[in-house]
Amino acid sequence: MNVSQLAPNLKRLRLSGILDTLEVRNQQAIGEQWSYAEFLERLVQDEVERRAQKHLDLRIRRGGIAPAKTLESFDFTFNPTINRQQVYDLATCQFIRQHRNVLICGQTGVGKSHLAQALAHETARQGFDILLTTAHAMLSHLHAGRADGSEARRLATYLRPQLLIIDDFGLKPLPASGPADLYDVINERYERASIILTSNRAPGEGQEIFGDPLLGAAGLDRLGDRAVVVTITGPSYRLSRKEVPAATSE
Repeated sequence: MNVSQLAPNLKRLRLSGILDTLEVRNQQAIGEQWSYAEFLERLVQDEVERRAQKHLDLRIRRGGIAPAKTLESFDFTFNPTINRQQVYDLATCQFIRQHRNVLICGQTGVGKSHLAQALAHETARQGFDILLTTAHAMLSHLHAGRADGSEARRLATYLRPQLLIIDDFGLKPLPASGPADLYDVINERYERASIILTSNRAPGEGQEIFGDPLLGAAGLDRLGDRAVVVTITGPSYRLSRKEVPAATSE
């Protein structure tokens, strides 16, 4: 096989990725006596899988999701109170198709952020666009847009993805424009796209965090409408992983 002659044409057709498995597939075809059609089918399938993985990696990178925070790496054994069936039901991404929200609540360190990102991974695997941010970073970004007139453009950043993950809601005080900006994000996404929100506060404390009673009531009503609530109790996973001081030798 003259790969040096084949490579330029594959590149011109934007199929140069085939070169990654071409030699292996060629040897398989010879050894297993594939037909020409079988050989071509394997090469095309390799290219399809390669492009799907490339697109997945791009969605995860653009979404700001940690590559290692997957459902496979989530330690269910550490906290047996977590409802596995509920988590795996969410992993089907049916809530995305139904434009429903997910509220993950629990104390610091119990795995809320990991679980949110794991569900984001499953969402990306099914072809949906995602974006991860913290409540503080999002609201600070929107607040800054009021100064330079870019508020609408910045707001669109949080309305565009099919899944928006807002991490650490209630961890820090909202900026001055926070209640209005948070309401806008929730309201514009309501029944159009999904939100996963994590918080170390109980759902009933949301209005207190909002600060503005009217906006809080309206925003939380939309956020919680048909939402799936995941409550995690138990000890901090991070604290359990702290290294025990090594014994010193005398």
